[in-house]
Amino acid sequence: MASADEIAAQQFSDTVAACRPQIFRFLLASTRDPDLAETLTQECFLKAHRSWSQFRGESTAMTWLMRIAINLQKDHWRNRRLQFWRHASTSAVDVDEASHWLPSRESSPEQQLLAREKVAHVWRAVRDLSERQRTVFLLRFVEEMELSEIAQSTGLSEGTVKAHLSRALARVRAELGGKR
Repeated sequence: MASADEIAAQQFSDTVAACRPQIFRFLLASTRDPDLAETLTQECFLKAHRSWSQFRGESTAMTWLMRIAINLQKDHWRNRRLQFWRHASTSAVDVDEASHWLPSRESSPEQQLLAREKVAHVWRAVRDLSERQRTVFLLRFVEEMELSEIAQSTGLSEGTVKAHLSRALARVRAELGGKR
């Protein structure tokens, strides 16, 4: 018979296995740096492991973990703003790499090129959103979270999430113009 600690360890391990891809994708989309996204993902699960016994189940484990990931991402950018060399950094994810995330690999080379260009335009538009708008946009369209889940993950009201998402969509659409 397994002890309570062994059961808790297995539950946490199962949660990590189930939630890790979404946490990593969100952090990758937020940071656009695979190494940084991996580091923040590991930090997220380390913090979660340390606090696992305090998880009350008032939300899903995914919502709780996403909240940790959002806070880590915010802390990272807040700390990074204080560093002089931030201005010299560039995106580590290029358009060709991002095109591999597209669902269909069976399209023609021309369709793949057009899709890569569209992805590049969207990334540029999303990059220019405010922090909250970008977070809400990525949670909705990259992680496909429901508005209520986004509200729980971010600590915002559902109405505020809707407002940020609406503004983000308007800005992205305006930025893309006729390039949709």
